[in-house]
Amino acid sequence: MSPRPSDMPGPAPGHRGPSPSPSPRPSAVRHHRTAVRRGPTATRRAARTGQYLALLGYLVFLAFPLLWLVSTAFKPPRELASLHPGWIPDHPTLDNFRQAFDEQPLLRSAGNSLIASLAAAAITVVIATPMAYVMARHHRSALSRAATGWIVVSQAFPFVLVIIPLFLVLKEVRLIDSLSGLIMVYVVWSLPFALWMLAGYARAVPRELEEAAAVDGAGRLRVLVSVTMPLLTPGIVATALFAFITAWNEFFFALVLLKSPRKQTMPIILTHFIGTEGVADLGPLAAASLLATLPSLVLFALIQRRITSGTLAGAVKH
Repeated sequence: MSPRPSDMPGPAPGHRGPSPSPSPRPSAVRHHRTAVRRGPTATRRAARTGQYLALLGYLVFLAFPLLWLVSTAFKPPRELASLHPGWIPDHPTLDNFRQAFDEQPLLRSAGNSLIASLAAAAITVVIATPMAYVMARHHRSALSRAATGWIVVSQAFPFVLVIIPLFLVLKEVRLIDSLSGLIMVYVVWSLPFALWMLAGYARAVPRELEEAAAVDGAGRLRVLVSVTMPLLTPGIVATALFAFITAWNEFFFALVLLKSPRKQTMPIILTHFIGTEGVADLGPLAAASLLATLPSLVLFALIQRRITSGTLAGAVKH
């Protein structure tokens, strides 16, 4: 027997039941959404600010030796001997530069360094570019693996370990005390790392661009010149800059292989400002060192746009 509706339990008299939850006000919703949007944005801004501060600190760390070198180069002897040297010279002078040019053949040594560095950079790029392209396109072949192993092994040998056999080899071919022999050494020493750098750039060149150019009727040489080489230009410039700076700053090979004073490079000439007792003529040494630093800075300032711009310039068909 089913119960009658009147017998079923119901709400007490006067009871209106549970009231519905109040809907949020539009202003509160907007405030909540704004807070949600501002949260990640504030976090990203804080992270970016921290990155900029870290980068600024790193730049200051790198720029400190150069700034101190510039300050020292323009200080008179009295300020150089001060126990509390300052950043800005009180009485700046050019006497250190005059003394440096009077004491040592800076222009001749700079010319020798410039010839050796430019020649080494050019030869390194000419040899490394086709080799890097072949390594990138056939990276799974035995030859490419052997070349990669040679690159890794060659970077593990210190200068002292190879200088004696290198000296004997150059002596047999009569290239001791010559810029030609020094250039050959710089090319061989820079080639492994340059090859590794260019191979990375060559791997980043999409094969599809070369295949599209071939489908359009371009020959193999045309594809390499019009498509691949423009894409490799930033890598070639960076490799040339690396080879130039490596040769310009190199000291040990030049010290051992060059005996004639007329053929010595800039790093060797800088050591002549240090006396027999190890006391450095600080003012002229700082002036000469500043002059030796300028070519690398000027070269980088001139070609840095080529390194960072036009990575996909060769992908545009005219």
